[in-house]
Amino acid sequence: MKNTFFGKTFYALLIPALIILSSANVADKANFSGNWKLDESKSDLGDFGGFAARTIKAEQKADAITIASTIPGFNGGDPVTTTVSLSYDGKVTESEGFAGSKRKSTAKWSEDGLTLTISNTISFERDGQTNEFKSTETWTITKDGLLSVITNSSSPMGERTTKAIYSK
Repeated sequence: MKNTFFGKTFYALLIPALIILSSANVADKANFSGNWKLDESKSDLGDFGGFAARTIKAEQKADAITIASTIPGFNGGDPVTTTVSLSYDGKVTESEGFAGSKRKSTAKWSEDGLTLTISNTISFERDGQTNEFKSTETWTITKDGLLSVITNSSSPMGERTTKAIYSK
């Protein structure tokens, strides 16, 4: 009888503790929510820096993130804002990319919850041929509280890496 009581008491205490610890992991994830502005002096945008988002508005929830990115307009035109909502379960989200292209995106947290990786594939037509532009964005918060977005991309024009730093 004593062992049964101890066993039930042990599990009665263990289960709530595990629930609290598992929810603490959700709270420990990096928080990307906010309005972010590109700091060009701290960024390394390379030759194609003109296409980096100048502002990012992120709304992060427990199961998804909504990102509105604004890039400069082409040839001095009006800025272009694209918005995408991504779940963290690896489900592919389809949205419109630049110039009517189709974008497929996924988002995934690192095991420690400090890094969010966003993978994009954009298909577009050029000179009668379908081309793909693939990118992987690695989002982290720096020690200074800045948003760091490192993007590795590949396209018919080659591969490149950019590092964009944003402040609130």
